[in-house]
Amino acid sequence: MAKAELKTKQKTEVEDSSSLKGTLASVFFLGIFIVVTWASVYFLYLKRF
Repeated sequence: MAKAELKTKQKTEVEDSSSLKGTLASVFFLGIFIVVTWASVYFLYLKRF
């Protein structure tokens, strides 16, 4: 049995609805949080010995 092919000539327009305005700031804040947490644990370790 042959496959039925749909031939639709619809023009699909892609809208850029994704907003990346806060992504860079969020990544920076997360990175700063990780570095501060790591540094505080490291200095706490050094202080104890």
